[in-house]
Amino acid sequence: MTSLDIAFLATGAITVAAALLAVTTRHLVHSALWLVLALGGLAGCYLVLGAELVALVQVLVYVGAVVVLVIFAMMLTRAPIGPSPDHSTSRLHRLLAAVLGAGVTALLLAVLLPLGGEVVARTPVSTTGIAEDIFGTWVWPFEALSLLLLIALIGAFAVSRLTRPAGEVRR
Repeated sequence: MTSLDIAFLATGAITVAAALLAVTTRHLVHSALWLVLALGGLAGCYLVLGAELVALVQVLVYVGAVVVLVIFAMMLTRAPIGPSPDHSTSRLHRLLAAVLGAGVTALLLAVLLPLGGEVVARTPVSTTGIAEDIFGTWVWPFEALSLLLLIALIGAFAVSRLTRPAGEVRR
């Protein structure tokens, strides 16, 4: 086992742990911060694999844009900071979600584990090739995502500015 393998396992373990904490915590802001760590850990995995451009795009687009947008949307819409009884589910729903998640994981492992034994000849991928794919072939979906994020931010700002009638109490 090489030092790159150990570094990949360490960043992968941190990423998985942060992702699990992001979906299991009951605090919305804590969940967004765990998501930052999970996406940053994924960028670390890309760095260990030698895909520096993909790691940079991961940090810029997801950590720098998506998570910041989520945090701004929470602040602008005055989302509850702590645990909210309005957003909690019953134990049965959580159990069913865990069973469904375990089933999907088992199916993915059943498909992907047999592929791990095959030796695939690797061709070196250059940063130029990845950049041409991202900003050539995939430029329109990339731009559509940025437009969608802008529309979501404007929508969150508009929702935060709505006025309520005088007698209405916010839950």
